[in-house]
Amino acid sequence: MSQPFSGNRRALLKLLGLTLLATQVPVTANSLPLLKPRRLNPGDTVGLISPAGLVDQKTLDEIAPILSQLGLKTKLGTHLFDQYGYLAGQDVDRAADVNAMFADSSVQAVLAMAGGWGCNRILPLLDYELIRQNPKIIIGYSDVTSLLLAIYTHSNLITFHGPLGTSTWNWFSIQHLQRILFDGAAMTLQNLLSTPVETITKGKARGRLVGGNLSLVAALVGSDYLPDWQNSILFVEDIREEVYRIDRLLTQLKLAGILDQVAGFIFAQCTNCPAGEANEPSLTLRQVLADHIKPLGIPAWYGSMIGHIQDKFTVPIGGMIEIDAERGTIRLLESVVI
Repeated sequence: MSQPFSGNRRALLKLLGLTLLATQVPVTANSLPLLKPRRLNPGDTVGLISPAGLVDQKTLDEIAPILSQLGLKTKLGTHLFDQYGYLAGQDVDRAADVNAMFADSSVQAVLAMAGGWGCNRILPLLDYELIRQNPKIIIGYSDVTSLLLAIYTHSNLITFHGPLGTSTWNWFSIQHLQRILFDGAAMTLQNLLSTPVETITKGKARGRLVGGNLSLVAALVGSDYLPDWQNSILFVEDIREEVYRIDRLLTQLKLAGILDQVAGFIFAQCTNCPAGEANEPSLTLRQVLADHIKPLGIPAWYGSMIGHIQDKFTVPIGGMIEIDAERGTIRLLESVVI
C-alpha cells in the first residue's frame, strides 16, 4: 500500500515544526508601538524596589531626602528589605514588587535601589502586558540592565539607564536626570572636559539606543529578553572585569551576530578593569576594542560618562538618538517622555 505523504514527510514535519514555533514566538519590540512613559512632576510618587541585590535602611535614609528635594514622594516595595542569601528576597517576591509598582496607579515612576545580581532570575515572572498597559519610568543600571532590556523588548516601553538608589546623587547626575525625566529635553549628552573620549572610528549614526552592563548583556544572549539589534546604537559599560574578560564578552557578542547588526557603538566606562596580574602578558583595553570594533567600520568611541562612576548620564533604552563618534556625543532626537 502506498504512503501518500512519505515522500514529503520531512518537508511536512518541517512545516509543522515551523508552524508550532511561530505560535511560541514572544511578542517583542518590533511588533508593538513604542511607548514613552509620562514625565516626572513635583508631587509624584516613586516606587522603590530591590529586584537584585540587598538593600538596607541606611540606603533608604540616604536616598529619601534627595528624592524629597526633587519634589518626589516615595513608596516602598513590600519586599524592599527582604533577604535570601545575596538576593533581596525570593525571586517570586522581587518580581511581585516590580509588577505591583506598575499596577499601582499612585506610583508614577520606579527606582531600582541596588544592582548586584538577581534580575535575570525574575524575568520570566514579570507581567509584560501589565507593564505595557501601565507605562511609567523605570530607572537603574548595573544588574538592572537585564530588567530594563526585558521590559523594553517585551513591552516596548522606553526604560532608563541611570542612577540606582545606592548611586552618588551629585549635581551632575541629578541635573541630567531632571533634564530628561522632568523637562523632557531632547538634549545632547557630552562629557565634561575632565573626562575626554577616545574615538575608535569617526562618523555619525542614528538608531535606537540599546545596551547597559556588558556582562549582563552577554548573559542574556540566547534568551528572548534581548531586542532586535538591527541598526541600533549599542552602548556597554562594566566594572571590575580584567581585560581578557572584556575580550571574552565582546567575542560572545560578535559570535552571536550582535556586533555585525549595530549601526554605532559606545564603550562607556570600564571602572577598575585591570589589564591583568603584574608581569603577566596582556592586551590593553584599547587593543581589545580595536580588534573587535574597528573592523566593523561603524562610528564608535570609548569613554562616555555612563556606568559605575559618580558623574553619570541618564540615557533612554529604546530612545532614538544620533551619535558623533569624533565628539563623543549622544543627541536625543526627541523627548523620551510625554
